[in-house]
Amino acid sequence: MKPDVKICGLKTEEAVEKAVALGASHVGFIFFEKSPRNIEPDIAGRIAEKARGRAKIVAVTVDADSDDLDDIVYLLKPDILQLHGHESPEQILTLKAIYGLPVIKVFSIREPADLDQIDSYIGVADRFLLDAKAPAGSELPGGNGVTFDWRLLRNLDADVDYMLSGGLNKDNVAHALAETGARGLDVSSGVESAPGVKDLDRMEQFFAAVRQATAKGPVSGSVQ
Repeated sequence: MKPDVKICGLKTEEAVEKAVALGASHVGFIFFEKSPRNIEPDIAGRIAEKARGRAKIVAVTVDADSDDLDDIVYLLKPDILQLHGHESPEQILTLKAIYGLPVIKVFSIREPADLDQIDSYIGVADRFLLDAKAPAGSELPGGNGVTFDWRLLRNLDADVDYMLSGGLNKDNVAHALAETGARGLDVSSGVESAPGVKDLDRMEQFFAAVRQATAKGPVSGSVQ
């Protein structure tokens, strides 16, 4: 089975429609003011309708307060919450109870010890997203276009379901899949012509690279 592919940081109906047409399993909308991919919940809710029922709609937040989360959930009606902040396992359980939604918890990876933090979230988060740690000086926890050493994931328990993120693009996604066997991919800057501007041709090229990389053998698994 081909890996899940999430196109994140979408801001236009055209990009959402293209992502779904190309086979995206997930479409992500970012609610973080410092990001060039930030979008208002009402706008996200309107353009997400192009994907509803065809791809999972993901609300991406960074330590959002309860009022903001209420607005996002009400206006976007997401299928999944993606938490890119400092949420504890207890906080995640509370959010799942309040909103009745599954959670993708994000961890930033640079060295082997960074993987240890996953342990206490197993059985709490429904899926993980493993991203590269932000470079020095960046205000963005993700979407920086940088990778991490994928060989670190060889030590990760095979039962841990995660999406791989961080600097993925058409040129390196085959290597990323070969190195990790990831059951999900998350791409944002790798399919952009400028920060926050999705490039439809680059999206096509990314999906073509994924298809080519998985043609000789399956990358199995998908947790919703």
